[in-house]
Amino acid sequence: MASALEDPVLERYFKGHKAAITSVDFSPSGKQLATASWDTFLMLWNCKPQARAFRFVGHKDVVTSVQFSPHGNLLASASRDRTVRLWIPDKRGKSSEFKAHTAPVRSVDFSADGQFLATASEDKSIKVWNMYRQRFLYSLYRHTHWVRCAKFSPDGRLIVSCSEDKTIKIWDTTNKQCVNNFSDSVGFANFVDFNPNGTCIASAGSDHTVKIWDIRVNKLLQHYQVHSGGVNCVSFHPSGHYLITASSDGTLKILDLLEGRLIYTLQGHTGPVFTVSFSKGGELFSSGGADAQVLLWRTNFDDLNCKDMIKRNLKRLHFDASPHLADIYPRTPHPHEGKIETIEINPKLEVIDLQTSPPVVDVLSFDSTTTTDTTTVRTLADKSEEISGYFLNPSLLSSECCPTSLKKKTEDVSDLPSESQRSIPLALTDALEHIMEQLNVLTQTVSILEQRLTLTEDKLKDCLENQQRLFNVIQHKS
Repeated sequence: MASALEDPVLERYFKGHKAAITSVDFSPSGKQLATASWDTFLMLWNCKPQARAFRFVGHKDVVTSVQFSPHGNLLASASRDRTVRLWIPDKRGKSSEFKAHTAPVRSVDFSADGQFLATASEDKSIKVWNMYRQRFLYSLYRHTHWVRCAKFSPDGRLIVSCSEDKTIKIWDTTNKQCVNNFSDSVGFANFVDFNPNGTCIASAGSDHTVKIWDIRVNKLLQHYQVHSGGVNCVSFHPSGHYLITASSDGTLKILDLLEGRLIYTLQGHTGPVFTVSFSKGGELFSSGGADAQVLLWRTNFDDLNCKDMIKRNLKRLHFDASPHLADIYPRTPHPHEGKIETIEINPKLEVIDLQTSPPVVDVLSFDSTTTTDTTTVRTLADKSEEISGYFLNPSLLSSECCPTSLKKKTEDVSDLPSESQRSIPLALTDALEHIMEQLNVLTQTVSILEQRLTLTEDKLKDCLENQQRLFNVIQHKS
């Protein structure tokens, strides 16, 4: 195991979202960071100080997940509006929409070669899409409750999924069958992912636990109880030696998996932390939570040459690979009963760029009218060719490569909707619409009552007049 050099350090934060952060992901180069939020927007941040940030406008409800493609030339996002979007991550904001599921979509994940995309949804299904042809391939149905997350294995042969039915399932992408099942009687997993060499999975539990499973021998290897709230997300360091966790108790924790112990507790967020992710090289990690802030941290504690480790892992990406010394196996029992010394880091917000926010440019998704069902992604011809071109040629990253046919420049935001108009969450809009509907019903009810009262008054008047006539007739006869 590599020796520790320094403690992790909070480098800066990014402020621009108006609501809780749900997902973060670094570009393969580590120069950009994509974030998703309850405010319905994606944001693309540049890790260089004071570089412009871009806010991608297109989803109509909470954005639940975001991920860069392996080449960094596409960005996938999932939303509670039941769609998945593919974005070209530049200032023009071209996107293609998948009407992917019949319920909110909870996660997106690219295969390591970028050819496939897995989506998980509250409709209890996982769907796999061909990115080259932009077509739906197949669904995986076995979960009996909402599916929270689905991830490809590093070699693309397996998919791991977790659900509120309290199971974690392993799927074979060749025969589309569930080949393994881990169940829990206490809580469900909010998030699950493979370790870098594909031999183990880690789960983030609603019951405050983090579990490491060896999928070759179906064995629970490690069980951490270090959080006092539900664990929402985990991220493996590229070396596979460390795991970082994000929890509703407001902390991040870093676990040394080879030693089987907690080594760092990181403070910094106000309120629950919903997401965390290492950069592809492991030198940085980012976190986001209910405080709407995105924190950028420098790792510092691992001097391993990650490129060498990644090459070593790639040689062993086999489901039935024999155990290796670098695989995760605890050396001693680790009950984590508070006896192990850990370092707690509560950063002072007196570091570079923490007091300023980068300028934000709004990017509207102009070509977002795609109608997509679960059998095909029906795109306009020119847009399909353009998006597909980005799969064919990953080098199309510069703004010069984008089509010049766009008539509207995204830098000109003078005629965009005002911030107050766009920042209203869809849930609030729906609630207001519901209230207006109820008021309309109430108004109609009052109107009907007035009409009935008028009719009653008219009938009573007729009755009194008839009674008066009858009285006059009787009186006249007498």
